[in-house]
Amino acid sequence: MAMTGLRTVTAATVPRQTSPPAAIVEENAPQRLRKLPKRQREALTEIFHWIYGAGGGVLFGLLPDRVRGRRLAGPAYGLAVWLGYELVVGPALGVEHSRHRRETWRAAVALDHLLYGVVVAGRLAPEPAAVTRPRRRLPRLPGRGA
Repeated sequence: MAMTGLRTVTAATVPRQTSPPAAIVEENAPQRLRKLPKRQREALTEIFHWIYGAGGGVLFGLLPDRVRGRRLAGPAYGLAVWLGYELVVGPALGVEHSRHRRETWRAAVALDHLLYGVVVAGRLAPEPAAVTRPRRRLPRLPGRGA
């Protein structure tokens, strides 16, 4: 959802470009979905994107702790998700928009996905248990062994 806000700004600054989720729906969705009124189609497209993003977050969560714990793991993951679309998913689906993007649009979408990676990695608001703190040692009680 954080990306949605950033993507709204992106769309306003780089007009006439269709977001990847919208391009997929426009070119590959069943006819029944494409015939929906624009507002309903946009809402469903956003829901599909959120589901996809949530799935990506689950996959990130399945990565080993030693990978997820690295500072740049989230941003790198976000970029990998975007590159996966640009290099594999878009071309495999035959999405025309992925071939004709302006460089400014690509840079803005890359920024969107960097933010996504930061969010899925929990870097903006880490849970208190995830923040590493030095452990305080309790004093040993006499007669309790070593």
